[in-house]
Amino acid sequence: MSNIVDEFNEYREKMNSRILEDNNKIIKRIFNLDTNAFMEGALGVKTKELLGLVASAVLRCDDCVRYHLETCHKEGLTKEEVAEALGIATLVGGTIVIPHLRRAYEFWDALEAKASQA
Repeated sequence: MSNIVDEFNEYREKMNSRILEDNNKIIKRIFNLDTNAFMEGALGVKTKELLGLVASAVLRCDDCVRYHLETCHKEGLTKEEVAEALGIATLVGGTIVIPHLRRAYEFWDALEAKASQA
């Protein structure tokens, strides 16, 4: 099941490299702003990642949800913390978020399976 994690990361890396090849100043600045926004600040990285996860789920961006889930996992957030954040996202976003919630749970399970194999 962890194959979806590898596939996501390989595709993301490949396409980010392709996008940045064009040397578009606007896109490079947006990528940089995104990276810097999630660094330690007045809010900790874990809090920022949960905020990003909730916003991504409400906006129904599966790629963003996966990215934030993986970072949450790397930062040591528990399944319970992530599930609570996803519950808030579903409350805020409504039932239209449920298909994305399913895929989020599937991806989290894959992250945990991959970690247990390491």
